[in-house]
Amino acid sequence: MTVDPNAATQGFPGPDPARRGPHPARYLVPALVAAAVALALGVYGKVHDPAGTAFNLAGFSSTGAVKSWLATAAMFFALVQLVSAAMLYGKLPGPDWSATLHRWSGRAAFLIAVPVAVHCLYALGYQTYETRVMWHSLLGCFFFGAFSAKMLLLRSERLPGWLLPVVGGLVFAVLTIIWLTSALWFFRTFGVTT
Repeated sequence: MTVDPNAATQGFPGPDPARRGPHPARYLVPALVAAAVALALGVYGKVHDPAGTAFNLAGFSSTGAVKSWLATAAMFFALVQLVSAAMLYGKLPGPDWSATLHRWSGRAAFLIAVPVAVHCLYALGYQTYETRVMWHSLLGCFFFGAFSAKMLLLRSERLPGWLLPVVGGLVFAVLTIIWLTSALWFFRTFGVTT
């Protein structure tokens, strides 16, 4: 057997894979998924005829009260997310289990936010009849798109260190505005009722 001294394998090992820049798909796919989720929710909310109600729980006076209290619970867990993220990044002192707290508070916030979104889309739809409602509808769709992107980015390796805090901060900020334009508005308009 003879070996060709000019073969391409002579340059082994090849360039260090760690030195290659990140593939653009690493950012493009989460961005496209985020846009698709937000757009799909917005289109569904706009073309669906609002049913007026999606669910009600015993002990609450209205579906608006249920939605407002669930949104407030989701906001509480989002605040836990913010504090535990600060612990993870060394901005606040925290226990060894702050990573677990961060993961589980995020799961709780998301799981509590889903029935609120279902109610908003199914019972009320995407509406724009006043500024508050328009921003709430727009940012509600954007929130679930941005959340989808964050979940996909969590699975990526070798991300820039600033990317997850920026996306997580964006998700938190959007959820805060959603809460201000819905639950806080409800409590200020109708009182803190159950």
